[in-house]
Parts: sequence; structure tokens; C-alpha cells
Amino acid sequence: MHRVVALIGPVQSPFELGCAIEVFGTERPGMPRHYAFEVCAERPGPVPTTGGYPMAVVHGLSVLQDADTVIIPGWRPVEEPLSDPVRRALLRAHARGARLVTICSGVFALARTGLLDGRSATTHRSRADQLRREFPRVRVEPDRLYVDHGDVATSAGAGAGFDLCLHLVRHDQGAAYAALLARHMVLPPHREGGQAPYVPAPPPGGALDDLRTWADERLGTPLSVDDLAARLGVSPRTLARRFAAQLGTSPGAWLLSRRVAAARTLLEETDLPVEAIAARVGLSSAVNLRRRFRARTGTTPGAYRRAFRAP
Repeated sequence: MHRVVALIGPVQSPFELGCAIEVFGTERPGMPRHYAFEVCAERPGPVPTTGGYPMAVVHGLSVLQDADTVIIPGWRPVEEPLSDPVRRALLRAHARGARLVTICSGVFALARTGLLDGRSATTHRSRADQLRREFPRVRVEPDRLYVDHGDVATSAGAGAGFDLCLHLVRHDQGAAYAALLARHMVLPPHREGGQAPYVPAPPPGGALDDLRTWADERLGTPLSVDDLAARLGVSPRTLARRFAAQLGTSPGAWLLSRRVAAARTLLEETDLPVEAIAARVGLSSAVNLRRRFRARTGTTPGAYRRAFRAP
């Protein structure tokens, strides 16, 4: 059997550990078992959790010596340094061929080993800038659900832990077994796109709040950057400087983001066809909407509606 060991952190998230347990550590009737699963900590005994209760851990770092895959299911607080024993245990496991895998904030622990230097990795979008600052040699890809290099793999937010774990099962045991396992968990065997469809559209904030409301009410009209500038009583050049300073983007890009955000809402809350939604948000045609929508979210309007349509 392929031996999977989860190394839990100083304050463990039960959900992120649960992702690994569900995929690698749960027996299911009628399914062959290909994985043996264990949990370890630097110091066996009670480990605090984010749920407010302690988790009893039996094994110490010695079980990593025989692991085929080591999973770090979150690392909280993310600023917590790696102790020398944990760092050595992870590096030894990697050196003898074990696969090192992280879920969400677990990437901070793996990055402290140096094994991600010069390589791409992902984490939850809210932590991407911090990861980039603390580990400038890691190429952070915040739009990816997971990144797999074979010997090391990282996932985005906690739910993306399922995506990465199922991907690893698909690699190890084949697509049919992974699909059957996903059905048992009532999950899609593979999700389209990256993190972008799951991230709420950010509000403009500050002095531009009124402009957002005004623009959102007129998205179906031929609204231009000149119109935005006239609304605020400034020149297009001054408007561009304000947007760059306050939002880090251009007025044109912001206006397009408002159109796509409005399309997302209509896809979630109405049965309107794509052609009608394109007209309502000022994207002129279904072809243009599909192109702009995929560029912004990484998926199609149809796939987005199937995933997020309100009942």
C-alpha cells in the first residue's frame, strides 16, 4: 500500500486534515483500498485545533521515515517557524523520494524547507501576497487550484485540498478509480478553472464608491472611460491616476470587471440566456461575453452557472 502520513501543525485545522482523511484514510464498501493513512506531530499528545478542542496524536516524526506521501494540511499560525527536527524530517523524506503535499497554508511550512525555491506554488488568494513577500524565490500563482511538480505539490484554499488529493489519486491509481472515489464523496472528480470563480468581486472603496453605483446602473449602455471621468468632474488622465493610486488598475479594466461581476450575478440568480446577459452588462454579444468571462474567471458562463446557480 501507498503510505500517506499527515504532519499536523501547531494549531490544526480539522477541515484541512479531513480533506486528506476522506481521500486517503477512509475505507469505503466496494472500493479497493490503495492507501494506508496515519497522522503525526512533532510532539505526540494533545494538539490544539482551530475548532477549540484538542486532537490526540499518537505518532511522532519517526513515521515519516517510511511515508510515500507526506501531507501538511495547513500551518497555523502561518508565521510559526519550522523546528529543526521537523525541517530535517521533511528534507530526509523528500531526499529518499517521498512526495510532499500541502493544503492551503501548509505551503508556508514547505517553503521554509527551501524545496519550493525557484518553483511555482499556490495557496489561498488571501495569503498569496504574504507568501510572495516572505519567500521571494517562490513563484506564487494565486489563480491556480493546485500546482503539482511530482515531488512537491501545493493547493489553494481548504476546499482545493480535495481537488489536489483527487488529482494525486488520479495520478497514482487512474482516472476511473479517482472518479469512483469522487462519486462516493459527492464531489466532481475535476473542477474547471482556478480560484477566480470563487473569489467575490472586490468593491472599489474610498471616494469611488458612488462611481461604482452609478456605473453599475448603466452597464447596459455604451459607457466609456470619458463618461466615468465626466461623472467625477475630472479629466480622463486624472481619473486614471486616481484608479492607479486607489485600486491598482485602470478605469477601463475596472469597468470591464464591473461588467463581468454583473454577468456573474445574472448567471447565479436568473435563467436569462447568455445573449441577453451580454446585452444587459454591455458586452454586446454572447461571443464577447464568453471571451471576457473566461479571461477573467478561467471558466465559461455555462460552467459557472452550473456551479453557482442559486436554487
